[in-house]
Amino acid sequence: MNDFLQNEEFAVYTVTQINNEIKDMLEGVYPSIWISGEISDFKLYSSGHMYFNLKDENSLINAVMFQSSNIGLNFLPEDGMRVLVYGRISAYPKRGNYQIIISNMQKQGKGILSAEFERLKKKLLDEGLFEESAKKPIPEMISKIGIVTSKDGAALHDILEVLDNLEADVQTLIYPVRVQGKEAETEIPEAIKYLNSNHKDLDVLLVGRGGGSAEDLWAFNAESVARAIFESEIPVISCVGHEIDFTIADFAADLRAPTPSAAAEMAVRNTNKLKSRFNDLKEILFDNMNFILENSQAKLNALSSARAFTKPHLIYEDKIAYVDAIGERMKQSINGNLKVKTDKIENIMRNLDLVSPLSVLKRGYAVCKNAEGMIIKDSSAVKKDENILLKLAKGSLKAVVTGADTND
Repeated sequence: MNDFLQNEEFAVYTVTQINNEIKDMLEGVYPSIWISGEISDFKLYSSGHMYFNLKDENSLINAVMFQSSNIGLNFLPEDGMRVLVYGRISAYPKRGNYQIIISNMQKQGKGILSAEFERLKKKLLDEGLFEESAKKPIPEMISKIGIVTSKDGAALHDILEVLDNLEADVQTLIYPVRVQGKEAETEIPEAIKYLNSNHKDLDVLLVGRGGGSAEDLWAFNAESVARAIFESEIPVISCVGHEIDFTIADFAADLRAPTPSAAAEMAVRNTNKLKSRFNDLKEILFDNMNFILENSQAKLNALSSARAFTKPHLIYEDKIAYVDAIGERMKQSINGNLKVKTDKIENIMRNLDLVSPLSVLKRGYAVCKNAEGMIIKDSSAVKKDENILLKLAKGSLKAVVTGADTND
């Protein structure tokens, strides 16, 4: 055995290390999972945490649902209850066993629909489809409404009846669709996209149906419907079911109405208020205009007899001397400023002349350039018999190098 240890290279784990690695592996492979099963050996501790086994005909898995997750449960789990749970697979290193840590639990049956609802809701929420900042405002003034619903359903009747009762001066464009079943999950998005492409003058879309069971309303929980509503350039008011019903479409819409009737009222409510307010303001405006006209007429009559109209020359004669005085002061000020600026410019020009290369040349110096026009600063940069140009203060000299002294 000792020889084996000395001759072979292998890793030696502690129990804690291997259990922790198994825990990391399980959590990496199953970060979130749905499991269906039957509860057994259920225990509710004083801390509020729930511990039990989740089993089927052949095996079981340990399960825990902490108080922070189970506080929202609307039922008390018990042995023998079939449930659908959502959570992550993890391990408990101290005992070396694995378990599912549950964050959501539904009774089996209707719970499957609820679980799918919550799954899609979370997915679209994470993508930002429900963000308030992404929602488009419903226009204050509505003149044309698009309606996406069944042509035979109560929802359409309710919407049109409300618009008629409110005497709403609006046009309606109805796009009939099925509002139940798999076909509805395709027809509703197609209707929304069609109206956006071909009827951009619509001010708002009402999308919905009357009440029903969760299965009846399920088309409005379809991802395709939610995305079409979110991508609509025309603002969308969802109106699905009754007041207590919420669908994914409601979360994606720019505004949710509890019923189709309420949607119609919400669409034109501000329009009717604005029209009523407009009529009130119009009457107030006419009254104010009449008052202003009468008041202005009285002022005009008073002004027409004032000295400014009967003897206008007396007014401007007093101002002529004042204007002349102002003009003279302005002229003196401009001339004074001009002289100061001129003196500054002349002083700057003198200073520039002192540092000008031409000024240096005037003192007997010359600028030496080679045949390419480059200034020669070092005697080693020229060769014997090379042509050079000497720039003087006046004119220039062409010369040939006969020799060079490289000493300073």
